Amino acid sequence: MINKRTIWAAMLLSSILFSSFAYYAYQIIYTPNLQVGKEKTYIMIPAKGGFDAVRDTLYKYNIVQDVVSFSFLAKLMNYTEAVKPGIYEIAPNMTNIGAIRLLRAGNQIATFVTFSYGRTLADIADPITKNIALTSGEFLAAVDSYTEKNEDGFTKETIIGMFIPNTYQVYYTVTADNLIKKLNTEYHQFWNDERLLKANELGLTPKEVSTLASIVQAESVKVDESPIIAGLYYNRLKRGIPLQADPTLIFAAGDFTIKRVLNKHKEIDSPYNTYKYQGLPPGPINMPSIQSIDAVLNYATHSYIYMCAKEDFSGYHNFTSSLSQHNVNAKKYQRALSAEMRKGRLMKNQ
Repeated sequence: MINKRTIWAAMLLSSILFSSFAYYAYQIIYTPNLQVGKEKTYIMIPAKGGFDAVRDTLYKYNIVQDVVSFSFLAKLMNYTEAVKPGIYEIAPNMTNIGAIRLLRAGNQIATFVTFSYGRTLADIADPITKNIALTSGEFLAAVDSYTEKNEDGFTKETIIGMFIPNTYQVYYTVTADNLIKKLNTEYHQFWNDERLLKANELGLTPKEVSTLASIVQAESVKVDESPIIAGLYYNRLKRGIPLQADPTLIFAAGDFTIKRVLNKHKEIDSPYNTYKYQGLPPGPINMPSIQSIDAVLNYATHSYIYMCAKEDFSGYHNFTSSLSQHNVNAKKYQRALSAEMRKGRLMKNQ
């Protein structure tokens, strides 16, 4: 028969074990275990990352102090089977339960997609997908799909104008279709009532403004000169004079390594050849910036219809409304260019 001393000993041992277990359980759940004594940090869980990837990331970057307790509680809370991709903020002195609840709920923070200049959509495919789970191929496929069925009238020639170079906030897990919808929404917000009114006063649609802006952008390396160039091309459009924009010939040739447009390029039979065909080409020849679009909408009023690069190679242009003066300006530039080329040859021979 068990005596009272044995019973009390057993009860005492059980109490000690229970207290120890309760204390350990409390430690596992409520004691700070992530970013202890540090500033907040961020972790990225890839689209196909499982719990092992999460645990290894926390351990590799010394984010978690006790990886065993974190893993144990994650198993109990079924997080090991419910990992969600995304970018997450780990706050200072975060507890296991706080972190696991955050990760299991998929409460990711937003990231950003940024793109600037591009001659084609392929040029921005990598930058735009840099901080999200999509691949550049998935992005381009989504653009093609959208172009085929969109209700805004974008074609394969004009679709590049829908992408307004800027920085946009999205989630890491954004789908390709939702990314296109997001950028389409941003496009319509960009084309607010004020800009639409200005385009209407020019007699141009937003797509045509983007097309003209792309030419202005290709012609100008000086931002302060862009409204002047925009005014020059607008004068030509109003007067029915072919734009004769060299960058459109480079686009028509499909060779962006061309540094100097020659007479043979003017013979290319393409709707983008603005020497052969009057008016605007079918679509933008690059992705115009906000500055270039606004330069067209706020073009400088003048009578210029000719321009030629300045002979000082400053990147600026000489403008005129006179063909004879334009020819004088062109000869000045050609003489300066020939002199520079001779210097280059002399330098190579020295």
